[in-house]
Amino acid sequence: MPIQYYIYLCLTLFSIGIIGVLTRRNAIIVFMCVELMLNAVNLLLVAFSKMHHATAAVGNTATTTGIEGQLFVFFIMVVAAAEVSVGLAIIVMMYRNTHSVDINFLNRLKN
Repeated sequence: MPIQYYIYLCLTLFSIGIIGVLTRRNAIIVFMCVELMLNAVNLLLVAFSKMHHATAAVGNTATTTGIEGQLFVFFIMVVAAAEVSVGLAIIVMMYRNTHSVDINFLNRLKN
């Protein structure tokens, strides 16, 4: 499959994530949109890694060239899991204190 298809898919997913972050006020939906953006980047890294590995494997079939993108994806997924756990804990504590998950309500917590 050509790499352009992956680029278009990732661009679409990333754009949906940006639109969701900028337009929604629910904290849970904002976190889901951030995860969607991270997964779009992960998909693109894996696609480019696979493409680079395929071009390097033409000359040498026992090469490990091109797996760096997949290692980056692994580390991004670990950081994203930690981010989600901390973010959901913050949202739960916010809901316990304010009985709302509206992001605009956080401005009132400054006082």
